[in-house]
Amino acid sequence: MHACMTEAKNLTQVEPLKNGLAGATQQDAKGKIIEYSWWLKKQDYAEISIRIYTNAIQVLKKRGADIFNPEIAKSVMAKQKWGQARKNVVINAYTLFLKMCGTTWTPPIYRKPVRKLPFIPTETEIDQLTAACGKKTAAFLQLLKETAMRSGEANRIEWSNLDSQRKTVTLNYPEKNGNPRIFRVSQKVIDMLNALPKEHRRIFGHSANWYRSTFYKSRKRIAHKLQNPRLMKIHLHTLRHWKATTLYHQTKDILYVKEFLGHKRIEDTMLYIQVAEAIFRETTDEFTVRVAKESEEIQGLLGVGFEYVCEKDGLMFFRKRK
Repeated sequence: MHACMTEAKNLTQVEPLKNGLAGATQQDAKGKIIEYSWWLKKQDYAEISIRIYTNAIQVLKKRGADIFNPEIAKSVMAKQKWGQARKNVVINAYTLFLKMCGTTWTPPIYRKPVRKLPFIPTETEIDQLTAACGKKTAAFLQLLKETAMRSGEANRIEWSNLDSQRKTVTLNYPEKNGNPRIFRVSQKVIDMLNALPKEHRRIFGHSANWYRSTFYKSRKRIAHKLQNPRLMKIHLHTLRHWKATTLYHQTKDILYVKEFLGHKRIEDTMLYIQVAEAIFRETTDEFTVRVAKESEEIQGLLGVGFEYVCEKDGLMFFRKRK
């Protein structure tokens, strides 16, 4: 990425295409994709977004699209067997690419993808995978398990963010416009992190992709050894889902889970209520229901174990299992 950024800086200083997008060559396309990566960087997009969007334009080009011709690009998109989420990423990426080039297009109809319920493994399965990995990857996984950080967030953690005495880890550079957070972690995490070589300013010197690739290799090996195909469904982000689901089950406090995850919107957190209740369903389905409107009422209900259910007509509904 850094090498690409340096090269892109040089490209931004060359003379732009004289006729806009008209008459642009394949060599122009290669240079423009590199320039696009640097342009996203200047717009303050996160590194993972830069990588995903740049890759989307590269894929379009490889699939035969003239990226300087929106109608041809649209035709190529229409032939791909992509899921709706992938289509939306490519549409967003290409819209930004055209914006950088000083033009616009009429994009295909944008449909919001249906959010699927995440796969939640057992804690034993997560621990089995962690134990099967090397020292660096195991420490990475254990940190994800206890903090629900995204892999890119964990990769940004520096040694200065680790307080071994207080057993805390501070996240000052969250992804997806999330909130900064500080986590209290176990002595196990502290010991695993301190056992790593202090060769870089960051605790995890490799890229998040390196840990992802290493993890997938270990996952395949341990899944075959234990004859448990469920392990192949576990990704790095799965640990975030597991922690959020477990945390809601333990606290029944969706607002606390929201803050723990760094979400800006409660709607993004509500998913874990359904997942937790399905996984940890108890024998009785009888509830005590309460309605609240003022913040003091809401705080009081949460304080005695009520959980948020929904909001209707300006009222918030809570319930607690009898």
